[in-house]
Amino acid sequence: MKTDLVIPFGEVGIKDVAMVGGKNASLGEMAKHLQPLGVNIPDGFATTAEAFRLFLKENNLVEKLNSLIHSLDKKEFKNLVSVSKEAKQLLLDATLSADLKSQIISHYNALCKKFNHELDVAVRSSATAEDLPTASFAGQHESYLNIRGVDAVLKSVQNCFASLYNARAIKYRIDNGFDHSKVALSAGIQLMVRSDKASSGVCFTIEPDSGFNNAIVITGCWGLGENIVQGAITPDEFHVFKPSIGKFKRAIISKKIGSKAKTLIYGLDGVGTINTDTPVEKQKQWTLIDSEIETIAKWALIIEEHYKMPMDVEWAKDGISGDLFIVQARPETVHSLKNPYVLKEYYLKQKGATLVSGNAVGTGITYGIARVLNSPADSDKLKKGEVLVTDITNPDWDPILKKAAAIITNKGGRTSHAAIVAREVGAIAIVGANGATNKIKDGDVVTVDNSQGKNGFVYSGKSDWEVKDLDFSKIKMPQTKPMLILADPDKAYKFSFYPNQGVGLMRLEFVINTAIRIHPMALVKFDELTEVSVKKEIEDLTYQYTDKKNYFIDKLSQAIGTIAAAFYPKDVIVRMSDFKTNEYANLLGGKQFEAEEENPMIGFRGASRYYNERYKEGFKLECEAMKVVRDEMGLTNVKLMIPFCRTVDEGKKVVSLMESYGLKRGENGLEIYVMAEIPSNVILAEEFAKVFDGFSIGSNDLTQLTLGIDRDSNIISDLFDENNKAVKWMIAHVINSAKLCGSKIGLCGQAPSDYPEFAEFLVAHGIDSISYNPDALLKGIENMNKAEIN
Repeated sequence: MKTDLVIPFGEVGIKDVAMVGGKNASLGEMAKHLQPLGVNIPDGFATTAEAFRLFLKENNLVEKLNSLIHSLDKKEFKNLVSVSKEAKQLLLDATLSADLKSQIISHYNALCKKFNHELDVAVRSSATAEDLPTASFAGQHESYLNIRGVDAVLKSVQNCFASLYNARAIKYRIDNGFDHSKVALSAGIQLMVRSDKASSGVCFTIEPDSGFNNAIVITGCWGLGENIVQGAITPDEFHVFKPSIGKFKRAIISKKIGSKAKTLIYGLDGVGTINTDTPVEKQKQWTLIDSEIETIAKWALIIEEHYKMPMDVEWAKDGISGDLFIVQARPETVHSLKNPYVLKEYYLKQKGATLVSGNAVGTGITYGIARVLNSPADSDKLKKGEVLVTDITNPDWDPILKKAAAIITNKGGRTSHAAIVAREVGAIAIVGANGATNKIKDGDVVTVDNSQGKNGFVYSGKSDWEVKDLDFSKIKMPQTKPMLILADPDKAYKFSFYPNQGVGLMRLEFVINTAIRIHPMALVKFDELTEVSVKKEIEDLTYQYTDKKNYFIDKLSQAIGTIAAAFYPKDVIVRMSDFKTNEYANLLGGKQFEAEEENPMIGFRGASRYYNERYKEGFKLECEAMKVVRDEMGLTNVKLMIPFCRTVDEGKKVVSLMESYGLKRGENGLEIYVMAEIPSNVILAEEFAKVFDGFSIGSNDLTQLTLGIDRDSNIISDLFDENNKAVKWMIAHVINSAKLCGSKIGLCGQAPSDYPEFAEFLVAHGIDSISYNPDALLKGIENMNKAEIN
């Protein structure tokens, strides 16, 4: 009986890894089961493992290859490159059998006939031990793009066969305990998606740094996707909230534009590929429109649900037809195997000068001697525990990356090769750290800090830091709700694994200061701005927005949406903006709209701003952002809170104004809270309870206004004390009033974690929740548990 040396994708499935390798088995599985569900998979076929074994046998290569591998220095790997080169040459000098050639040609011609013209195809390697949940083999073997004609296809198939003996692939098999002689290579011949004329990228169905599994992370670049995989560019990045896909108007919770400085396209003669500079205007454009982002996310979710595990997916858009395709899917190999509730927490105590920053991959802090290397050929210069600094990495770097304490690259995004390998080997990395190879000198001692969220920093010298081992899985939760105080959306996924009952206070000020940077009224009245340089800076920041107001709404809604998604379905209480006039004035364009006050702490702040003509239209932008989060993203776990509301009538006025802006209390489950931070809030708590759904005690402001202390004054700072009898009387009174009215009440502040007796006092009075900064949460929970026992 004639052996099938070649088989169409549609005739293989995920159980056929031993026949066609992980990559091709997955493509067949999706073509067979997911294409009927609307997931576009490019057509194609694969050579079988049997074809590869016959190829070795017919060319008498088995013993020669075994002998070469046996000669490998498995301690220092000094002869790895030479062994690899000799082994690959054996395969390249061999001959494909007439039967294998015939079957490849027949299937290629049939594919061309189906589409009525000679096709461009991608020829990709797929090893029979590849894409397992415990090892990805990402980039170990070769892929060939833009291949046309039978001769070119046959040559590419043989090149794929030879790539089984790439130096990096040999080393990877040794590191992961695979027997070389039992691994075969299947070549997948797949219809080439013309993403050279459009875009392509990578998609994870789990957030790849934190392991948060309710977000799909999509990255995109212009042209062919190898630039993302190899880390040659910083891509666009999109986050999509899984529970909202297909159910709400908008499932995209965040978008971050990348520089995308290079575009990989077909060679000018139609053969091979070339990397070109991306025009500046195109760098500023998104690689996908929102509907395409949602389509890819929907397909990725279908793929994940089918495989029943987190997946690493590659997508491509055809620039001729405009169609999207999934071109590859493999199991995610890092966070899906980790316990997200056990981690180390790093606290930076002292640091040197900042040398460079970029995208943080992995969490932690380390230090070492920097080694600035130009290519893998310099690998002997890198000693174990040193910091590798280079332009970009590709799979040829893999054998040496395990030696590095940290990896820093000029280029790349969080789904680049360097990022993926760093996660696999347990190193931390900073990718897209523009100028790193110039700003960091070879031989310098540096500290690499990935403890601060999505941005990583490199400091000169050895910094001082503290490490704590945390195991959240064993923590006993108190009956009183422990909640978090958050401001930075970049840390939301990570903090979602902390023991908590939601977010008791999300501050908008951090987002407005760092992500938006512009005074809301400067966007509302952009055409009326008088300072030319300020207007130009705002124009540069908002270049994607014809209507400048949408810049504020987009940025704010994405920040809130990210935190709300991270903690969904738990409550996330968002406090509307509470800058003082001097703080608002520091925003771009702010000076034109802010008056100077003698004491901004008790001046034009909080609720009084919202209905005042000076800021009313700015408050409307805040409300518009909240509507996007709740109504379009479907994140109805977001509750809103009004700060510094001096009178009951003021509260009514703000609630009425919010209703006119489309945020009606009680509609779609909307709850509106008020900060209890002014003595009037306490004295008239029962009246405020008729206007609002609950209270959050702001102990800092309540303390300063009860004791008549300016908390910014260093002279009398020692008199500031939440444990003062007058302050505790105020807190006890407002808790009791809230209880009488059936209103929810919590407290945001440091005191319950610093002082066990303060936590006991709050619990004894029946407070519903206490919110902590993340670094104080565990101590706070400990104090709450003790208080409940007492």
